[in-house]
Amino acid sequence: MKYIVFIAVLIISVPAFAQQMSYADWKKEAETQINLRPEYGNVAKTKDQLEEDRKFIETVLKQDTTLRKGSEHLVNLGFTYLYNGDLETAMKRFNQAWLLDPKNENAYWGYATVYFSFNDIKEAKRQLDKGLSINPNSSNILTDEATIHMSFYMGNGNKEDLNKAIELFKQSYKIDPGNQNTLFKLSTVYYYTKDCVNALRYYDECMKLGGKPIPDGYGDALKKMCNK
Repeated sequence: MKYIVFIAVLIISVPAFAQQMSYADWKKEAETQINLRPEYGNVAKTKDQLEEDRKFIETVLKQDTTLRKGSEHLVNLGFTYLYNGDLETAMKRFNQAWLLDPKNENAYWGYATVYFSFNDIKEAKRQLDKGLSINPNSSNILTDEATIHMSFYMGNGNKEDLNKAIELFKQSYKIDPGNQNTLFKLSTVYYYTKDCVNALRYYDECMKLGGKPIPDGYGDALKKMCNK
């Protein structure tokens, strides 16, 4: 039961949805569509593409006043598309966010979530690492990094991965104690390790804030294990 409970939260910050294409098809399309590759694949753009970028930036500045605001707007749009199962459009919006502000760590958070949706943990982690190199204090990215280390631990039983996951979750919690995703996942880690005191603590904190990420049945399973 504990394994099933934790696996249920390993799709990082993303609800389940039907993918529009297989990962193999995605990679094939990305060979000819640079906007399906993070940072546009870092390929040299044509004169026409650069002109399109210039016009796009001008339009964004008129609407959002700064490149950073425009970038955050597009990150949010990207996650909206992703939640609706449209990974292609999500990746395009994350790339536009990066175009506007290459130092926006949340663009990399978006990239990582797309790859996590395809279960490419290695590439997802690579994108998260890039985001953390820009902003080591991103609660969202730290929580997702921690989730990956917890998944490693569940696969290999290496206590170093477990300790790293807990360390990153706590670091994220210290930065943003109101991050419900962090609170819920901290609870599941301690549920998995049979630490009822901490599992209940973070569960209760998450519930007080609304309990949005907590799936049906988790509270009952936790209380049953802890005899509450």
